[in-house]
Amino acid sequence: MDARPLFWAASATDGPTVGLSQMLDARDRRVRRQQAALARFGVPVLSLTMVMPGPVKDCPAIRTAFAAARRAVDDLAKESGWRVLLDQDCGGSTGPEALLAFDADAVVLKRALVALEDGHPMGRLWDLDVLCPAGGAIGRRVIGAPPRRCLLCGEEAHACARSHRHPLPLLLAVLRKMVDGF
Repeated sequence: MDARPLFWAASATDGPTVGLSQMLDARDRRVRRQQAALARFGVPVLSLTMVMPGPVKDCPAIRTAFAAARRAVDDLAKESGWRVLLDQDCGGSTGPEALLAFDADAVVLKRALVALEDGHPMGRLWDLDVLCPAGGAIGRRVIGAPPRRCLLCGEEAHACARSHRHPLPLLLAVLRKMVDGF
């Protein structure tokens, strides 16, 4: 039996690798699902995806983090009394995804989801995007929340990700600690 923690056992080399074209195709499919849900239900939609650097987007560790996100979102919806009009898991080799439509105020929903991202031990691995039928995506700035910070240096995460500032093994080591600590 392998005594290594879950993330190491399912490292960046253990799982299907995906390329840019697959990720772009997955994003296009996700946008089509989002638009269809917005049109059908006319309420805010949550698009739940995972933050996972590198070419492996689906492995046991990411599924563990995704399951934690689903539980946290489900608990939040129950506690808040939000009616869930759509609850759909999707994804594949490009990573697990979920699409949920809530009968809730979009700004209130976004605030609560940012609190989950920022407060849960695994929240940094979650990307909880809220889309509103009238105004599109509700960003962190709309609710006065600061941008997400890089796991390694504390700068804005988007800037580090775009520039590939940090080596993948260092990022994966931080993610390993998060998953193992959970």
